[in-house]
Amino acid sequence: MGRLDDLDLTLRLSSDEEARRLQRAQHRLLQLRLLAGGLVGDGGRLGPPLCVVFEGWDASGKGGCIKRLVAPLDPRHVRVAQFGAPTYDEKRHHFLWRFWPSLPGWGGMAVLDRSWYGRVLVERVEGFASDEQWQRAYREILEFEQTLAAEGMVLVKFWLHLSEPEQLKRFESRQGDPLRQWKLTAEDWRNRGKRYSYLQAIEQMLDETDHADAPWTLVEAENKRWARVKVVETVVAAIEQALHRHGLAEWEGN
Repeated sequence: MGRLDDLDLTLRLSSDEEARRLQRAQHRLLQLRLLAGGLVGDGGRLGPPLCVVFEGWDASGKGGCIKRLVAPLDPRHVRVAQFGAPTYDEKRHHFLWRFWPSLPGWGGMAVLDRSWYGRVLVERVEGFASDEQWQRAYREILEFEQTLAAEGMVLVKFWLHLSEPEQLKRFESRQGDPLRQWKLTAEDWRNRGKRYSYLQAIEQMLDETDHADAPWTLVEAENKRWARVKVVETVVAAIEQALHRHGLAEWEGN
């Protein structure tokens, strides 16, 4: 039994409840983002940088959650970065090197679709990293995140979890839709056959890299509506706490 086994995948929201809670959370997110960016409120003071990291199963709804998260924000006030397999040149450097340029500075916000956790997930399972490399990566990731947090960064990390039958249902839906077939690859199908190996890697990742400076938030993603609302509300709560610590929580807007 692991942490993923404890998740209640029956959690769901109606369309009306999703719309109501999303509207409220997105409005609050916009207020907080403007405040953190020094655009309203306390004399132009900048709030701490915010980095939101998305990991999860293929077809778990990461893209839909990211879309709802950034929808209320001006494109100039948030950066979304997607990470796939490292290029030849990127592999010539330490595995964390390629992520630095996408990290936000004070007053900034970045959303990462996949991240440095590929080292201990796909690179581990597929054999792209040696045993020594991925085992060492836990310590390197902890030190990396602790360094960012010490400089004031707020790290919000999501793992989106869904069942194997639901994933298959979504794969088949994508396969039958000409406008979404591009989302489905031969590698996605192949990875389904390695689900147990990935489960082992995920559970160890959660155990090794869940820490006070950057805790994991596990998202029950069987129902897309539930997952989207939980993600946006979690980010709002994280920003509110961070701004309060820095004395920037007074402005509520209209």
